Amino acid sequence: MTIALDCDSHLSETRTTWSDHIDPKFRDDALTLEDDDLGWTWLTWRGKQLGLAEVQFPRQPESIGEGRKRLAAGLPPEVHYDELLPRDHWDPRVRADTIAGFGLDASVVFPNFGLGWESELAEDPPVLMANLRAANRWMANAVDEGQGRLLGVGHINLHDPAWAEQEIANLAAAGIRLAMTAPAIANGRRLSHPDHDRVWAAFVDHGVTPVFHVGSFTPPFDLAWYANETDIGDSLLTSVFLWVAPALALADLILSGTLERFPDLRIGVVELSAHWVGQFLVMIDGASDFYALRHGGPLVPLAKRPSQYFYDHVRVAVLSYEDPARLIRHVGSEDTYMFGSDWPHTEGILHPRADFEAVLPPDMSPTAREKLMHGNLAWLLRQD
Repeated sequence: MTIALDCDSHLSETRTTWSDHIDPKFRDDALTLEDDDLGWTWLTWRGKQLGLAEVQFPRQPESIGEGRKRLAAGLPPEVHYDELLPRDHWDPRVRADTIAGFGLDASVVFPNFGLGWESELAEDPPVLMANLRAANRWMANAVDEGQGRLLGVGHINLHDPAWAEQEIANLAAAGIRLAMTAPAIANGRRLSHPDHDRVWAAFVDHGVTPVFHVGSFTPPFDLAWYANETDIGDSLLTSVFLWVAPALALADLILSGTLERFPDLRIGVVELSAHWVGQFLVMIDGASDFYALRHGGPLVPLAKRPSQYFYDHVRVAVLSYEDPARLIRHVGSEDTYMFGSDWPHTEGILHPRADFEAVLPPDMSPTAREKLMHGNLAWLLRQD
């Protein structure tokens, strides 16, 4: 059987992940999972409920909806969080066996609750970074226990470039080759800001790849657009426009010359949809050409076409329902897309390898299949 690497799955933190791994002086500021009086479990910080701790299963979004209806009605959960949570959702040793059972050689594991608190803690940067570091230590332990089948993802925030630089080095020392990084403004700075050059250099020097992923970061649109939504952490508008944040971030990094200055910087885009790439490539070239004509030259001189920087630096996760083979043809490159399952989240697939391969056409070229199922992620991991 050919090699298969899943670029998108999630491992749940435990109730004490953050307090167990945080620097002692910040222990009172550690995130935690706490139960309310009815027995619902919440991700909590300094007594504030940041989000409901929900156990997800592939293709079962209605189970989440039923739970939320019970909560709204003032009823306790039908099954307590700890009883409902399967062991392979949180135990890296058991997860390794599950990954093998799926016919996968390894799976990238993002945190689960780590997607939901970064912006909530932004008001206190030292505490934010302490909890990020704690989460990274937990992930490093998970990788150690994962029998080589868990490809862990760290979590980096660019608020303090010096801290980010050091934490990237810590991740590399722990054998972690991917780091979730928000495609968003950082402390008032665009991603291409010169202050971030030391961070991009650290990613390259330490062989760690930044990955844009769904998460808790400032959205690209004014918050007034979300005023009628009750759950900004699971926003309907954000779901419709998942692609805007990574597209904006990548356009900035390309057109401002960051990717030109760092020719070995590699970037992953995961769980932020895949359909937008073809249109983006047309628009970034066309807009750049027109801008240069109107202004007598480009914003920043580039040695290559803007789209070529995308092809050369970026790999994008594609889910099975997005028709991977069609998207590969549309962008005209076998090097762009990576197989992702999003297991065990509700929008994910139940049997990551089998369900994904079932949507691939039998006449797909062996090279395209190999790059989709393994090669492009291996490139992000610098296994090439």
